Amino acid sequence: MSTIANAKIQQLVQPTPVAPTRNAPVTSTPGTASTDFQNVLADRLKVSGHAQTRLASRDIQLDSGQWERVLDGVDRAATKGARESLVLIDDVALLVSVKNRTVITAVDQANLKENVFTNIDSAVIV
Repeated sequence: MSTIANAKIQQLVQPTPVAPTRNAPVTSTPGTASTDFQNVLADRLKVSGHAQTRLASRDIQLDSGQWERVLDGVDRAATKGARESLVLIDDVALLVSVKNRTVITAVDQANLKENVFTNIDSAVIV
């Protein structure tokens, strides 16, 4: 990917911060991430209520390093113009609205079998 030399254009293509939504911030297993990290993450990625339910019911626990990888994947998808992306991390699949920077749902390896993901325009493996 080439670097943009024009400062005005560079400002236009930078990801714009998303206003806080009613979706709850990303949380992780107690003791796996610092409060500071959770606050930083909450400003950059939200988790919908549905996704929180799926994470809890399927006992999916991502640590701070894994969430950083997810964020990196979402950022990469955004630079390519993606709107809805399937982010694959280790043995977990996250369906993410790149535009809204929100995790929509989460599926673990046990539930991935014979699943069909629709309405996505990209997949990112992190």
